Amino acid sequence: MELRQLEHFVAVAEERHFTRAAERVAVSQSGLSASVRALEQELRTPLFSRTTRSVRLTEAGRALLVEAERTLAGVRAAKEAVDAVRGLLRGTLSVGVEQCVAGLRLPRLLAAFHRAHPHMDIRLRQEGTAKLVDGVAGGRLDIAFAATVDPAGWRGELVPLAREPMVLLCAPGHRLAAAERADRAELAGEPFIDFHPDFGPRRAADAAFAAAGVRRTVALEVTDVHSLLELVQEQLGIALVPHHFSRKPEARGLVAVRLDGADEAAYQSVVVLPEARAMSPGARALMALVREEGTGAEPAVSRSAPRRTPRPAV
Repeated sequence: MELRQLEHFVAVAEERHFTRAAERVAVSQSGLSASVRALEQELRTPLFSRTTRSVRLTEAGRALLVEAERTLAGVRAAKEAVDAVRGLLRGTLSVGVEQCVAGLRLPRLLAAFHRAHPHMDIRLRQEGTAKLVDGVAGGRLDIAFAATVDPAGWRGELVPLAREPMVLLCAPGHRLAAAERADRAELAGEPFIDFHPDFGPRRAADAAFAAAGVRRTVALEVTDVHSLLELVQEQLGIALVPHHFSRKPEARGLVAVRLDGADEAAYQSVVVLPEARAMSPGARALMALVREEGTGAEPAVSRSAPRRTPRPAV
C-alpha cells in the first residue's frame, strides 16, 4: 500500500467523482482508476460502489477513509515538523471555522499568520461545529474555531475563546418586546428561527430549552446569520442567539430580551485542537498568535453584566 494510493482513494471519497478527483490530484482518470483498483485488489474488497451516476463508499471504504486521512495527516505533520526544526514553516495550514464565532476576528488573525509565515498555504473551510470537530479528529483540519463542543466527547484539546449569554431577539411589535425578561416555559408555542442542528448557536439554544424541560418549535432553519436576522425583522419568528449577534448592523431595530436562568443559556466558543503529539507546526504557530494579547480576539460579553430593560439591539 503506497501513500499515493491513499491520496487517490481519499480524493475519490471526498469528490465522489473520478473525473473531479483526477483533476484534484493532477493525474489522468485512467491512472487514478488503476490506482484505486490496485488498492482494492490488495485489500481484497471493493472500496466504492460505482454506478453510471454515482460513486459511493462501501462499508470497507468508510472504515479505510478514517485511517487513510489520519495516515496522510501524520505524514504531512512529519514533513512539517522537520521543516520547523530547520526554522521553516512550509506546507498547508487547514483551518475550519463556524460562522460568526465569538471572541475571534479570523481575517485579522490569518493575515497576521500569513505575514509571519509567508511560505505556508492557508486553506479555510466554513462548516458547522460537529463537522469541524470531525475534521480535526480525522486530520482534514489542523485547527478549528467552533462553539458549544461537548468536552466529554473530545480527546484532543479545547481552548476557551469566549463565553456569553444567549438572548432572545424579536421584532419591536412582538408581545415580548416590552418584557424585562422571558421565561422559557412561556415560549413553547412561539415559532423560532434557528440554524441547522450542527451549528453551535443551535446547540446552545437546544440545550437551554432541554435544561428547562421545554419543547420548542423551530419553524425556519437557516445556515447564515444575516438570513436569520432578516427573518426576525420580518416578524416570521423569534430567535435565541449569542449576545454578540444582537450588536450586528442587521440587528438594528430588533429587541434583545434576556432569559431567566441565564447560566443555563450560555454560548461558549473554543479552539479545537488534536492531541498535542498530533498537532502540526502550523497549528502551533497559529495558536501562538491567538494567545497573543490583542491578536484575533474581541471582548466577550460578561455573564455578570448589569441587568437593564431591553432596548433595540444595535
